[in-house]
Amino acid sequence: MNGDTRPVGVVGVGYQQRPVEEFVSDLARMGVAVVVDVRLTPISRRPGFSKTGLARALAGAGIGYEHRPELGNPKANRAGFAGSAEELAAARAVYRGLLDGEKSSRALAEIAELGKRHLVALSATKRTSGAATVTCCSKRSPPVTVGGSTPRGC
Repeated sequence: MNGDTRPVGVVGVGYQQRPVEEFVSDLARMGVAVVVDVRLTPISRRPGFSKTGLARALAGAGIGYEHRPELGNPKANRAGFAGSAEELAAARAVYRGLLDGEKSSRALAEIAELGKRHLVALSATKRTSGAATVTCCSKRSPPVTVGGSTPRGC
């Protein structure tokens, strides 16, 4: 906590198979202050989840929105997170390498600082994608876990 009753930290969230209204309502109920969209390209076939629509829906609930493409997992590397143990290990290594880059490291440091004052949700299509980013950045800011599931992250 940050001196009052608002939660602080960093959580991973995903919107797959959910309507935008439910997603935003759940975030508001959790006390999320800012959503950081970690999709490389913030577009979606799901109504309300492209960058502009999502930012608008979040703003309506008093939640901030930031897009951080420098934290996005390249399309060619995504299948590994759902693959075998060997494929997962390889995908983790690729993603860790990307997160160690200058822009990504700077973004993670900024998110870690923000997470000291507010509850920040790293959002991607699938819950495990957001959680993967949280897990990868955990050496910079220990993640707050929600939902009881173990992420297949870094």
